[in-house]
Amino acid sequence: MLFICYEKCSTCRKAQKWLDEHGVSYTLRPIKEENPTAEELKKWQAMSGLPMRRFFNTSGMLYREMQLKDKLTTMTDEEMAALLASDGMLVKRPLLIGEDFVRVGFREKEWEDVL
Repeated sequence: MLFICYEKCSTCRKAQKWLDEHGVSYTLRPIKEENPTAEELKKWQAMSGLPMRRFFNTSGMLYREMQLKDKLTTMTDEEMAALLASDGMLVKRPLLIGEDFVRVGFREKEWEDVL
């Protein structure tokens, strides 16, 4: 299982603590240093069943600075994936990727359901 997070994010730290407390083994991948590629994001989006826009960190400073709220409505999934791949701070986190599931963000109940 792959756990992608940002070490300064309180939600990521909470999710990592939850994984550790529940004895879930995972590979940690820091999003700032190892940003997901566009290909990975497209694969994960398909696995998740979520629209690509749900992979954006809408509360992030970069998202607001780039005024993406309005721009995303006219972008294709390909364009969104390329944009997300350009900077890890645009990607909503944490991401938990298993063999047959992807969870975007940390919602304890959702994580319990798949683990």
